[in-house]
Amino acid sequence: MAGYFGGCTAGPRTLRLGTREWNHGSFGIMAVINRTPDSFFDRGSTAAFGAALDAASRAVADGADIVDIGGVKAGPGDEVSPAEEIDRVAGLVAAVRERHADVVISVDTWRAEVGEVVAQAGADLLNDAWGGADPRLAEVAARHRIGLVCSHAGGLPPRTRPHRPAYRDVMAQVTAYVTDYAERAVVSGVSPSAILVDPAHDFGKNTWQSLEITRRLGELTGTGWPVLVAVADKDFIGESLGLPVDQRAEGTIATLAVCAWLGARVFRVHDVPATRAALTAVADLQAAPKPSAPPHVSQAP
Repeated sequence: MAGYFGGCTAGPRTLRLGTREWNHGSFGIMAVINRTPDSFFDRGSTAAFGAALDAASRAVADGADIVDIGGVKAGPGDEVSPAEEIDRVAGLVAAVRERHADVVISVDTWRAEVGEVVAQAGADLLNDAWGGADPRLAEVAARHRIGLVCSHAGGLPPRTRPHRPAYRDVMAQVTAYVTDYAERAVVSGVSPSAILVDPAHDFGKNTWQSLEITRRLGELTGTGWPVLVAVADKDFIGESLGLPVDQRAEGTIATLAVCAWLGARVFRVHDVPATRAALTAVADLQAAPKPSAPPHVSQAP
């Protein structure tokens, strides 16, 4: 699918995960699969193993390039031990890999011990939404030659909410942090072509700050690192529109379209078909030829 990626201070990198590849003219869709009983979005509808596996298969059939499997709710809630997280996600990773050989499998975790097990089970990507809370995670990705998402969470411990977050320049600080994390991951041995950066809307940020990084996303895509955006049905969209979580679909699609126009490469979403349609529309708009200038007509005096 064609897309736009311009204004890079460094050349835009090709992203390679598993058997798939995205250059600067393509978009990837990452479907969310939560094996959690307390997910803010699906309220546990895919917590059971069979339901989660079926959801992954539906996402692949709908056109998802990546499935992102998570075993711990992002926000505060019941404690989930590393052993319980492994129990929730490792078997599902293996089952999805057996059923869908070519799909890219991502696991949403900040824990190195979880990353080690899921990498052995067939994961292609470790999605660290908590900004390097466990620095060993990059070493796991390097050892298994798989990908890593480098995010910004404002220095918060995992599963905590921000309290009056303040930044002198939120986009500048996000960009500096995630690019430094990405560069450190390369030093650890992670392939530069297997790294994404994520500004992490709502993680360590209030609504105004999440809106600001959306408007200025071109500054992050301009670094050349492929950018992942995970905005689907999030609180900043709900607060902006005054809508509950089950009524944020239109706001999500509008936000995704803006991010795509500004150069984001991968989109973590709940609704794969709607996202695919929106990204196709953005790509078509960007690829449309510019009209030629009308011929000059002299005016009689």
